[in-house]
Amino acid sequence: MTPPNPALDRRAPAELPLPNANPALAHLEAQLATLELGPEAAAVPLRLWNAALYDPARAFLAEPGKGFRARLVELSWQLGGGAAGGCPPELAVALEWLHAGSLIVDDIEDGSLVRRGQPALHVSHGLGRALNTGNFLYFAAQAHLDRADLPPATRSALQAAVVAALVRCHHGQALDIAAHVEQLAQAEVAGVVRATTALKTGALTALAANLGAQAAGATGAQLAAIVRFGGDLGAGLQMLDDLGSVLAARRHDKALEDLRGGHPTWLWAWLAETADPFTFVRLQAALRAVRTGGPAEPLLAELHERLTHVGRARVAAHLERALVALREAVVPSPAVAAVEAELERLRRSYV
Repeated sequence: MTPPNPALDRRAPAELPLPNANPALAHLEAQLATLELGPEAAAVPLRLWNAALYDPARAFLAEPGKGFRARLVELSWQLGGGAAGGCPPELAVALEWLHAGSLIVDDIEDGSLVRRGQPALHVSHGLGRALNTGNFLYFAAQAHLDRADLPPATRSALQAAVVAALVRCHHGQALDIAAHVEQLAQAEVAGVVRATTALKTGALTALAANLGAQAAGATGAQLAAIVRFGGDLGAGLQMLDDLGSVLAARRHDKALEDLRGGHPTWLWAWLAETADPFTFVRLQAALRAVRTGGPAEPLLAELHERLTHVGRARVAAHLERALVALREAVVPSPAVAAVEAELERLRRSYV
């Protein structure tokens, strides 16, 4: 088979330079340099491949996020018994590509205009190219896992974990799109929010933990505990994200987007659990007005007033429970302290 264009570097991945400090972007360049699409593709000028697919992928990956999920892969490798620094880099990169693909598709489905301080990919490159790029990153991630220096049985198990996580993520995204808070009964809201989070954000962080720990050789109860911690951590991060969008003025655009979309966020879960029925119905009516074009700022201000202390306490308690369970389940390791340090860094970045 031949490459899509003779201009692409044909060296083996191990020989390719990774000049970019962003591993997700550098590994993409390495994969593209060795990609084989058949003789027909070789006739297509490289500029067309770039315009159609590769430049949109590069543009998105060039704006890295917090990078915690990639870090969680390495930390879970250590928690699972692997030596520090020994985790195959393909695992974290594949996870970052999966996350990037999910964000691109999520922005399209939510109509988001901004991502990581830049225009969302469907805004800058058009809906069709953005959607195709997001889907490409899902499959490129799976192909990248097969480059990892791991036993075939382990690679096969990790591929199965990726597929299972993607199925869960799409169920969570379906709820996020279709379950509008103003249409739910008060008793239903918290359960919908928990399910959406577990199936969406939680599934991806659980996958990060699974990739690292299983690749390191963790099995049985140890592996289950690390994966469970990953899922719990994902829920905590979603809580921080939802709360931070209200507390931090620089993130109010995200809070306003969630209100206008009627998304089942943790703000509404906490309200459903703490507010009296009259207050909850009144706030649902306010949300309904926002969703039909009314001003969102008064509702945002009331959510800020009502949920600042409740939200901080709920997030802190949730993350502490997750850490306690992790400490009880794994052999004492410097990785546990590293996890705690990462959590503190994330707490500061969100709120």
